[in-house]
Amino acid sequence: MKRFPPMTAAALLFALPAAAQEARTWANPVDVDYKYNFEQTHQGISYRTGADPVIVLHRDRYFLFQTLADGYWTSGNLVDWTYVQPDKWPFEGHVAPAAASDGERLYLMQSAFEPRPLLVSEHPETGRWDWHIRILPPVPGAVSRGEEGSFGEGGLPEGRLPPGPWDPGLFIDDDGRWYLYWGSSNVYPIYGAEIDPTPPVRFVSDPVALGRLDPERHGWERFGEDHAGGLPDGTPIRPYIEGAWMTKHGGRYYLQYGAPGTEYNAYANGVWVSDSPLGPFEYADYNPVSYKPGGFVEGAGHGSTFQDRYGNWWNTGTPWIGHNWRFERRIAMFPGGFTPDGEMHFTSRFGDYPQRIPTGPVADPESLFTGWFPLSYKVEATASSTRGDFTPDQAVDEKPRTFWVADHNAPGETLTLDLGGMKRVHAVQVNYADHESGVYAERPDIRTRFRILWSRDGQDWRVFADLSGSERDRPNAYVEGETPVDARFIRYEHGEVAAANLAIADLRVFGTTDGVAPETPSLRVERGSDQRNATVRVEPVSDALGYNVRWGTAPDRLFQTYQVYFDDLREMGDRLEVRALNAGVDYWFAVEAFSPAGVSAPSHPVRVAARR
Repeated sequence: MKRFPPMTAAALLFALPAAAQEARTWANPVDVDYKYNFEQTHQGISYRTGADPVIVLHRDRYFLFQTLADGYWTSGNLVDWTYVQPDKWPFEGHVAPAAASDGERLYLMQSAFEPRPLLVSEHPETGRWDWHIRILPPVPGAVSRGEEGSFGEGGLPEGRLPPGPWDPGLFIDDDGRWYLYWGSSNVYPIYGAEIDPTPPVRFVSDPVALGRLDPERHGWERFGEDHAGGLPDGTPIRPYIEGAWMTKHGGRYYLQYGAPGTEYNAYANGVWVSDSPLGPFEYADYNPVSYKPGGFVEGAGHGSTFQDRYGNWWNTGTPWIGHNWRFERRIAMFPGGFTPDGEMHFTSRFGDYPQRIPTGPVADPESLFTGWFPLSYKVEATASSTRGDFTPDQAVDEKPRTFWVADHNAPGETLTLDLGGMKRVHAVQVNYADHESGVYAERPDIRTRFRILWSRDGQDWRVFADLSGSERDRPNAYVEGETPVDARFIRYEHGEVAAANLAIADLRVFGTTDGVAPETPSLRVERGSDQRNATVRVEPVSDALGYNVRWGTAPDRLFQTYQVYFDDLREMGDRLEVRALNAGVDYWFAVEAFSPAGVSAPSHPVRVAARR
């Protein structure tokens, strides 16, 4: 066993370990042991990743399924997740799985281009699954994989469908009838059909095309960074639609879809709404329903919508990491709900800062925010060693694609932050990066070990969190102290990480400071000649760490948020380009400033009318 350097007697006397305790708070990215994937297309580089999350509440436990995990996770509280390795697992690295519970049994299927199994389990926490059916029937009218290309791009004969079902979604209605939804393409739509789940399972209806993207009218459906319309070099790309998921609320059906592509910060979820599970569906003009283009966690697309055991609504999504290659991702959850007239919404306001876990029904999802801010943002950082240009300052910039790399991946390496003064520290999140890693897919001993130390003077160090005996891999480890501490210095002390190198994308220290919240900033908004765009000009205020630009379809429905830090906005000339609007829809905009001392009151909402 690797050992840590000894601490002083005084430090041991005042140790405050974050011991095994009932979870109180959590932070995105979700803290699970994301599994290493080996992608032949990326020259043999391993990296941890998670994507396309499905969370289902089954027999009062939560189950999380994702892409390429060779298993799944279970939790009793949505915070502490335990990995389950199934005893029978015919899925060779399932992608974008579908799951549904009928209350007694949990059903699971994988994405496929040809008929594949449907599994069932009454108690999936045990890892035991049975065959519901070994081979699902083929999708009526679907061509076989490989045959599709012979017709040219988007040129399938009338009445024929692409291979599938890829990116499936299972839905069991209140009357017990089953529906299957699927599709992942920048050519084809989302499809749906009713199925009879009684073995051998059959399609009750022919597949129906339910919806397509319309990026010419829906700004958020445009591909690329901040919906630029294509790649950074200007190459245009048609946006992708995928991630079908059905939610029923108030007698109406909300068919969720992800767009415009997982590779950039603008990945989001939208919905079409209908009175029938197979439509016709109408586009919701308040889309997207889950959106997070700014901050450390970027992206909210392709996930699921579920209720927790208290009836609170959540939406899951796929944030973008994109260091090793463009499909390197994580998992996020955002709370939300429905307005009295049925508008679906989820909040990403402070969506990558610590949140309280509900212990009962929550009337206002935004009330789950703890009020803890990143005290670590661009503070002075020093390290025991550094490799090349991967300097310590890159571990405090709130950017997931920059990182510090130690010269050696060895116990005792340290990364120390000077918070610039005494601050009240509540929690720390260690976000590792996989830099030039080898292939780890078959290793059984992948684990993450470290300690977090704190000090008032940089001399006498005490323990805030001790994971030196951990057997888990925690690439986005979040630890809350048993009690908050008043500290000026925070130190990461390394124990073990599976990657070839010790690399930390961000050591995020969350807490508060004394003082007064920033003043309310003012803003001006100009709708572009292209109605999908708006320019938001913010008047800077002193002592602001950053701003939340908020907008929505009514003054009391500012459900969309773009978080931007003070210095980043200054580099943009104190203006933010919002390119996620729907043509023909009126909007209201407001802005608030925040700092570790608090959040300002929001500015008075400004109406931005659409041209008629």
